[in-house]
Amino acid sequence: MRYRRLGKTALKVSELCLGTMNFGPRTPEKESHEILDQAVELGINFIDTANQYGGHLGVGATETILGKWLSAKSGRRDNLVLATKVYEPMSSDINDRGLSARHIQKACDASLKRLQVDHIDLYQFHHIDRKAPPEEIWQATDRLIAQGKITYVGSSNFPGWKIAQMNEKAAVRNRLGLISEQSLYNLIERRAELEVIPAALEYGLSVISWSPLAGGLLSLDSGEDGGRRRSDAIRTAREARQDQLTRFSQVCAEIGEAPSAVALAWTLHQAGIAATIIGPSNKEQLTSIAHVPDIVLNADILLKIDTIFPPCGSAPEAYAW
Repeated sequence: MRYRRLGKTALKVSELCLGTMNFGPRTPEKESHEILDQAVELGINFIDTANQYGGHLGVGATETILGKWLSAKSGRRDNLVLATKVYEPMSSDINDRGLSARHIQKACDASLKRLQVDHIDLYQFHHIDRKAPPEEIWQATDRLIAQGKITYVGSSNFPGWKIAQMNEKAAVRNRLGLISEQSLYNLIERRAELEVIPAALEYGLSVISWSPLAGGLLSLDSGEDGGRRRSDAIRTAREARQDQLTRFSQVCAEIGEAPSAVALAWTLHQAGIAATIIGPSNKEQLTSIAHVPDIVLNADILLKIDTIFPPCGSAPEAYAW
């Protein structure tokens, strides 16, 4: 496993970040724990979750499963960089959502309880809350940091302008600000290159890519284990991009790697990326991509991939002079 600095901090995280969204809704607790054991054995030290994850089991279920694993072995928590998120509705209560100072404090305490830990390494805003002033948000996180409940703050699904605004406000307060942005980024969805990644680079954030396989579209996964609707959606999307995906498969065959492995490795070759999130639903899937950090895509291969999946460029050059 290889490790990279997370943003402007001295903290180092594994290039593969274990996403846990499948834990509970798709992967039973016992198998989820086995995947976590295997991830640690492979050298993965970065685990990402969210307070809302749980699907049909209910919000918080995934954090609870993760918490049981963390507490099962003394010292297990100490070697991990643990990340979770806040924003999504946690109940029908009108105030049990968003980024109000009240909700941030309450949600953090609830996550700590479910995770059975005394602190969260990376506390991420799951989405922007246009009604919450940056000053209110930073006030809440300053308090949590002072209380020792969180160490760093990151964002997820933020546009470039919001990354800039939040970090400018943090600078006025002499605070570190956002250190990472977890963004949708893969070969098919490259719009983060327009403004999100440039903003992250300018303000010293690392980008953590989520859905690097475009929901399974860039892998050999049929999506059938995710339900008929997901399988049908992937099949339809593949039919629409048949030529692209065929050409991509040919490039992958040229270097002797599976499309899923190459798609993941590609994200790690892009500027500003600290880690890419993998979301295996079983141990076999994790084993098949464990070697991704060791894959080197040379300039010729990267150019071929860019020809198949054209880059977006940077703003405003991508759409103005």
